[in-house]
Amino acid sequence: MTGTGNKTLALGRLGEDLACDHLRRKGYEIVRRGFRLFRGEIDIVARDAGTLVFVEVKTRADEEFGRPEEAVTPSKQRQIRRVARGYLAAHPGAEAGCRFDVVAVLYRGPGDYRLEHFVDAF
Repeated sequence: MTGTGNKTLALGRLGEDLACDHLRRKGYEIVRRGFRLFRGEIDIVARDAGTLVFVEVKTRADEEFGRPEEAVTPSKQRQIRRVARGYLAAHPGAEAGCRFDVVAVLYRGPGDYRLEHFVDAF
């Protein structure tokens, strides 16, 4: 893997860590991170009271290619839904109610970031 790939993975992981911290502060319980299935991944599976929440986290260092949340395209949403169906099939009873959130992180450096949480994003 190239140095750029390592930096991208590290930035993504940092964004997920920030998202988990944010969600916990809001009272969410983190159930699972990095659920992979069907060549797709759900970054965070969490519980918000009685609702199971599938969270997509997008992290960027700048907005050169658009805002982070803009990367959650209709195609990406379909992929997340497919993986979520697989998660629900593997965890019977988990579907009491579920939704899809997006957490967008613009990270410029330690302590210098913007985090936006889009509840029921799609």
